[in-house]
Amino acid sequence: MREYIMIFRGDKDQPKPSPEQMQQTVIQWQNWIGNIAAQDKFVATNVLGFEGRTVNAEGVVSDGPYTEMKEIVGGYLICKAENLDEAVAMTEGCPTLLSGGTTVEVRDVMPFEM
Repeated sequence: MREYIMIFRGDKDQPKPSPEQMQQTVIQWQNWIGNIAAQDKFVATNVLGFEGRTVNAEGVVSDGPYTEMKEIVGGYLICKAENLDEAVAMTEGCPTLLSGGTTVEVRDVMPFEM
């Protein structure tokens, strides 16, 4: 089995949810991730914060991780799957896609030996 990363993207200008909506979203995430974990295919996940900086090749540092983008990367999940098609199938029911997010990018993770 190989590892794949799901990158969750959302609209930077999406309205802030109410506390009730946030609670419902948390439950959706717990259920969705729990389903992947129950299949023994869950590796790791994190939500990304809003604070950050971007460094370009010339060493110029800019505030914010998304200064010139409409979308933000809100988080990621690493899963195990037999192939890319299986990993893509796991995005079904992903709360990002149910709550106004724009995309879930699915990519293979290549082992890096040092």
